[in-house]
Amino acid sequence: MAWSFDSHPDRVAAIDDTGAAITRGQIAGLAAQIRDVVPGRHLAFCLCSNTLGSLAGYAAFVENRIVPLMLSAGLDHALLGRLAELYRPTLLWAPHALVVPLVEAALVVEPPILSEHGYALMRTRYEPAVPMHDDLAVLLSTSGSTGSPHFVRCSYANLAANAASIVEYLEIGADERPITTLPMEYSYGLSILNAHFAAGATVLVTSKSLVEKEFWSFFQRERATSFGGVPYTYGMLKRLRFFTMDLPSLKTMTQAGGKLSEALHRELAEYAHATGRRFFVMYGQTEATARMSYLPPQRSLDKCGSIGIAIPGGELSLRDADGGTITQPEITGELVYVGPNVSLGYAHSSDDLAKGDENSHVLVTGDMARRDADGYHYIVGRKKRFIKIFGNRVNLDEMEQLILSAFPGTDCACIGRDDKVTIFIVDGNPASDVRRFIAGKTALHPTAFVVTAVLAIPKSGAGKTLYAELETSLAGP
Repeated sequence: MAWSFDSHPDRVAAIDDTGAAITRGQIAGLAAQIRDVVPGRHLAFCLCSNTLGSLAGYAAFVENRIVPLMLSAGLDHALLGRLAELYRPTLLWAPHALVVPLVEAALVVEPPILSEHGYALMRTRYEPAVPMHDDLAVLLSTSGSTGSPHFVRCSYANLAANAASIVEYLEIGADERPITTLPMEYSYGLSILNAHFAAGATVLVTSKSLVEKEFWSFFQRERATSFGGVPYTYGMLKRLRFFTMDLPSLKTMTQAGGKLSEALHRELAEYAHATGRRFFVMYGQTEATARMSYLPPQRSLDKCGSIGIAIPGGELSLRDADGGTITQPEITGELVYVGPNVSLGYAHSSDDLAKGDENSHVLVTGDMARRDADGYHYIVGRKKRFIKIFGNRVNLDEMEQLILSAFPGTDCACIGRDDKVTIFIVDGNPASDVRRFIAGKTALHPTAFVVTAVLAIPKSGAGKTLYAELETSLAGP
């Protein structure tokens, strides 16, 4: 895949919140510099941040067929060291502030060989370069910044297909100016960059959070036209009184990374409809290089709660427990996606990087869904998030959605084991009210539920609930 940064070299590719900018020609120049100092194909750990240097380095690596393994710049150095032992990268791209700590941690063996845009390119002690399949383009984590060795292997064709599809259904042109709200090492955040690179648009890059005034000042000053968010993002926006903000440049909002409560989905759709904007609910997984479906904004109200239809070039279907295809509407089955953006497979160490395509463009998602008579899909929950309580099959994801709808402004998470559901809830809602409500909705005895008040639900950098941490908290010391 190539984004042809040497075409339209004067066009601005990205602007940061200090006013600094980088052109497409400068990214092409960085790619040429890297090619001069480290010719050939390498594995590079890219320590990502929402900055010009991080963005430019990633793009230059892909242009040079250097494979970036995308990690958070904030990843603990002990975890980083363990990943380095498993994957044996020959290069490391990191912010200037991390150069000395990385040298002291013996993760790099010499001073930087190149320094640009606040980032440094360094060699590691791992030689020679590990064998990698010619199609391998990027390695993406499915678990945020936890240091898990489990990565998704995406190809150049995967990146190109998904970017082209997103450009098509979002109608992205060179005049678009998306603002970053998600980490670029997260597949959804990266897909926004890839699609806008492909369209020749200008990305507004900031590490400021939505709760900081500087984010909104940057948004207004640089006339941002779009942003993306996970459910947590939009819950935060509502608390920030987003619906009353003066944002004349905003045209498009996208949402993925989990299911919105139906109430918030409807509120966002009504806001978009009333203000002449577009609100896209989307569905995806890292294993599909990001996106698999979208809900056209004109259907966002009458199909509220739906993930919509397959993206251009893809197909969705449902399978029953025996592996047969479900053709009738309103029957729940496991969602299966077929498309050119389905990744090559997984990697757990450098030994897996030489593998080719193990998926053959088919992804069995692990999500349970139903399809209505018009062909629109609705996620019911994760296959593994169904449990048995007193002999009754309970959907923990659906339970969360019920609570979020009934107790607006809160946050919650449900986990279950041994005929017991533990509901973690914040914002001071009385435990007895929550227990009584969910018992009534599920027709289960209240003793099936334990409601635990917490200060906050643990989230990944991408805003996804960290259920493993909640499980650990129950296990105790």
